[in-house]
Amino acid sequence: MDPKYRQLLKIPANRLDEINAVLLNPDSRVMNEFLAVVAKYGTPEEINRKHRESRKLDNLLKKVDERKPEYRKEIEWLISERDKGSFISIPDYRRSVLGDKAQITRFKDELAVTLEVSALQYFPWIRRMVENAIQNKSLVPGRFIAVRKMKESENDGDLPAIVAALDIMGASFVETLDTKGTDGSNIHLNGPATITGYFGGIGQPNEHALQWLDEFLYYYTNYGVQHVLNFNAGTILLGFLLYRLGVDIQFKISVFFGSDNPYHALWILTAAKLFSRDDGTSPLVGFNWANSINNETLISSAQFRKELGFENVVRFEHHITETWKSIVIQPYNRREELMQVAGLVPNIAAKHEGGDPEIDSGRAHPSDLLDYFRDKKEVIESGDWEALYQNFSDKVDACNLTAQRLTENGLSFIAAKNLHR
Repeated sequence: MDPKYRQLLKIPANRLDEINAVLLNPDSRVMNEFLAVVAKYGTPEEINRKHRESRKLDNLLKKVDERKPEYRKEIEWLISERDKGSFISIPDYRRSVLGDKAQITRFKDELAVTLEVSALQYFPWIRRMVENAIQNKSLVPGRFIAVRKMKESENDGDLPAIVAALDIMGASFVETLDTKGTDGSNIHLNGPATITGYFGGIGQPNEHALQWLDEFLYYYTNYGVQHVLNFNAGTILLGFLLYRLGVDIQFKISVFFGSDNPYHALWILTAAKLFSRDDGTSPLVGFNWANSINNETLISSAQFRKELGFENVVRFEHHITETWKSIVIQPYNRREELMQVAGLVPNIAAKHEGGDPEIDSGRAHPSDLLDYFRDKKEVIESGDWEALYQNFSDKVDACNLTAQRLTENGLSFIAAKNLHR
């Protein structure tokens, strides 16, 4: 095609002036309502100060002592094991996989893949995972997602304990707010029975986008929760606006947002660029693709991600395994595809939402996405508590298999940084 047609795609500068006029209009109802929610928590500087204070270990432990004092000894044990160096180092891990070949292999550390597991629902699972890593000289992943009811987690003390533990381990942590659409926000939907009603949006209608913002700021200032899942185009915009104001939040786009082609990603990253700070940063630090994408989409999207200055800002997160039930046709295992693309595209996370299919399918209670939405009391009373931990443990094992394959291919990974040095 004649290059003159490409020039028609150029956006005139005055278009930005028109957008700014909307954002800065003192009579804009949507902007005034957004700013009013933020003002409940103070100025951006005050909000960030509250966040930093609430994220300090001593202050998190005070909340643990108030809700679940027996967790303190578990956290102190974790600190002790970290400080003793009880965990396998990265060089030793590589030698365990490759033998003497590890000494002459140049690993692609600049393309290190973040090892990610979803979902870490309950604090007691952490010690069991860590003890297993010590005993078997295996890896604790570098990134965890939680999809549990936030108020329940806050009330039983798990929330501050998990935030503290993952900071100690040097792993990043993403929470899922209760205003995620399954809270009755859409009065015409009722969970799995009406699941098709969620297609095209997770169900955060009308005033619920602002309720999401309010909930985020509550946990940001009271528990140091900095990083949450984002499902909806409206709350994604609110996250951009909040960060632009100066509040240092972060979010990742959830797989449920349904981003499954490079043009969808270009749209979102373009918005991220418009609302980025002058230092080039964005609150969008994780972009979880839909399960259907292929490596070509990752490669082509990585090109414009770099051109927009986000290569080191926005992590591409890709499901390697999925829960056996309630989300995809099984068997689903993208590990070998990851081996093909991990040496080409930087800043990728390998997300493990299920065990390897041949393991998961054989469990008496295979992993099920719908388990994320169950009350803890009901899980215990049903007798499924141990089964859900087994599902979680299988996901960690799957993550370790991915680390092994990456190592065998001369590729690198990011595990819990304070444990595996």
